[in-house]
Amino acid sequence: MMGASRPADKPDRAPPSSRPVLVVAGPTASGKSGLAVALAERFGGAVINADSLQVYRELEILTARPGPVLARRAPHHLYGVLGVGERCSVARWRDMAMAEIAALQGAGTLAIVTGGTGMYLDALLKGIAPVPEIPQGIRDRARSLVDEIGAPALHQRLAARDPIVAARISSNDRQRLARAWEVLEATGRSLADFQQTVSAPGIAAIAIQLMPPREDLYAAADARFAAMMAQGALEEARGIRGLGLGPDLPAMKALGLKELIAHLDGEMSLDRAVTLAQQATRNYAKRQLTWFRHRSPALVGDRGLVINEQYSERLNAKIFSFICQFLLTDSPPKV
Repeated sequence: MMGASRPADKPDRAPPSSRPVLVVAGPTASGKSGLAVALAERFGGAVINADSLQVYRELEILTARPGPVLARRAPHHLYGVLGVGERCSVARWRDMAMAEIAALQGAGTLAIVTGGTGMYLDALLKGIAPVPEIPQGIRDRARSLVDEIGAPALHQRLAARDPIVAARISSNDRQRLARAWEVLEATGRSLADFQQTVSAPGIAAIAIQLMPPREDLYAAADARFAAMMAQGALEEARGIRGLGLGPDLPAMKALGLKELIAHLDGEMSLDRAVTLAQQATRNYAKRQLTWFRHRSPALVGDRGLVINEQYSERLNAKIFSFICQFLLTDSPPKV
């Protein structure tokens, strides 16, 4: 956990048991970490990570984990809590997040969950279905298949075998298509069968979703990766390379890691590695934008706010005012 002292000037707030969780969602490089800290300062909260790669201890730079400046401004939880040799499933993360939320609420602290891993946020807000653990080989093949033939083609294949689930998923939603396909391949059953029973219910939340224009997001992603390189991303990749980990581990999917290791192995120049890493980051941001665009109604509902631009402090007054109406406070926004 990273911690920081809390400001003395906080708004009056509802009893802990009645306070919802705040969720800050959106694609990579949209400004989620900065907004989450601003919310923590304003409402006396603590930040909980919902990024599937920021949980790994050795991936500090390449995952853009909140640095010392942000860490001093607010407490941070579930950042760097696992080794890169471990696996963090949706269910494992949800269990850890729920424990952190319960502890914070018990202490009268507002829980602010932030990240861009859609499956984590879905599990938190809507609950989690009791799907058996899918073998890693089948998961890898499902993701390789969507890369090979494309999301629309996989959607057609899924529709032929599982029309009910296919009808619920956009033909461009790579993540959900791969998930439905891997469950079908591993169990022989439709994901819809498992979703009829929710083993862990969802929670009440207020959601802020950052959705910058694509070109703005791409520019921010490129600039951020350049900054990562200046901060020591290559040395971080060198350290992970030295661990000799299998390529199937989740941590090895960190954006830019594969390209930098390829450079260290003498397979390409550093300039080429950076160019490919930036392209991979832009592609990932595009997929996230698509996912959040299709999931917005379910994610934000009537207690959510979509911000169609990159986060900056000038948005604080609007966001704070929106949140205040749900936290049962009549304190004016402090900006």
